[in-house]
Amino acid sequence: MNAPRRVPDPPAWSKELFSVGITGTNGKTTTAAWVAASLRRLARRAGAGPVARATTVGFFLDDEPLETEKSYAGFVDAMQACFERGGRHAAIEMTSEALANGFARAWPCNVGVFTNLSHDHLDAHGSPEHYLASKAQLFVSLAPGGSAVLNAADPVFALLSEVIPAGVKVLSYAVPSRGAVAGTPDVVATAVDVSWSGTRLRCAVRDAASGLPSELRVRAIGEVYAENALAAFLGAVAAGVSPSDAAAALAEEPPPPGRFEVVNEKPYVVIDYAHSPDALARTVQTARKLADAAGGEVFVVFGAGGNRDKAKRAPMGEAARPANHVILTTDNARDEDPAEIARAIAEGLRGHASVRTELDREKAIGLALKAARENDVVLIAGKGHETEQRIGSETRTFSDVEVAKRAFAAR
Repeated sequence: MNAPRRVPDPPAWSKELFSVGITGTNGKTTTAAWVAASLRRLARRAGAGPVARATTVGFFLDDEPLETEKSYAGFVDAMQACFERGGRHAAIEMTSEALANGFARAWPCNVGVFTNLSHDHLDAHGSPEHYLASKAQLFVSLAPGGSAVLNAADPVFALLSEVIPAGVKVLSYAVPSRGAVAGTPDVVATAVDVSWSGTRLRCAVRDAASGLPSELRVRAIGEVYAENALAAFLGAVAAGVSPSDAAAALAEEPPPPGRFEVVNEKPYVVIDYAHSPDALARTVQTARKLADAAGGEVFVVFGAGGNRDKAKRAPMGEAARPANHVILTTDNARDEDPAEIARAIAEGLRGHASVRTELDREKAIGLALKAARENDVVLIAGKGHETEQRIGSETRTFSDVEVAKRAFAAR
């Protein structure tokens, strides 16, 4: 959520909530959900009330959704509801725009968690440097005695490490597929096994006496969730959750809606929120591996948002190259011509053997499902959990999940 332009003082009672803030380009919502699931175990042991969770999906007390507006005022209302019901813990997704507006000062956190940084939101920030500086505000604002959880395989690890205030403990993790690993992280994923039942990580732990496990499992599907799992795990441990409780919570908690969400089998139909080049590339790679294991092909249906970062469109096309078949369609076109957006994405797919454009998103999904065979994977990317589509001045009801289910039923 976006903080107001004028940063307010945090409410006096906010100090009673132990807050874990999560930022990064991709994986914030999933990581926040897993941190919240771990904090629930800590809260139950302490006899505390519900855990607050604030993400782009919505505001929650444990798993109970709250009907509050997605604004800073709505956020404060949600946190106050948690406090008044005896809750003392919160997991908060923090966007770059909110942090740029001073959200980390309006709501200081005890623990800051960083997922990763890649190309996104440059329309709002103007440059990669401003984008990173905005993310860094979460860590700059941590108070002595707090903890920072950083991704040691992300290229910005060294820069973020430099801004951590004195007296803040730094924990780090790495999944080497992200990039070169800096230093000696507290935990590194040495192997990641992905199947339709979830993702398993085998881990190397720096300090054998720390109690960190040699294996973690999550129900989410994809190597990127190994990264999110380690971030959430260390964030929870930094908040006081025991390693065994954190590992158990991660193993049990489902991924949030629209995050490699399987809505059909044979063929597998997957809905994913991936809308940046890095996220789309990793999601397509997961679909590719799973399809290859069954001898199937991969279909990808996606577009890009209008009035947003135009420079990422061709790289998104490039990210989809491992798919056998690509159908370009309309996302939230807003005030732009959907055909122009599709043409920009297609620049990154020049030479691909199977690319077509169908601007009607529902028809595009139907085309992919009609062509898919039993062992194929159909990945519908970009909108995930969203239930609306914005084209011009019109906002229409549109859910990839519901459209896919209808299209499959009509095959």
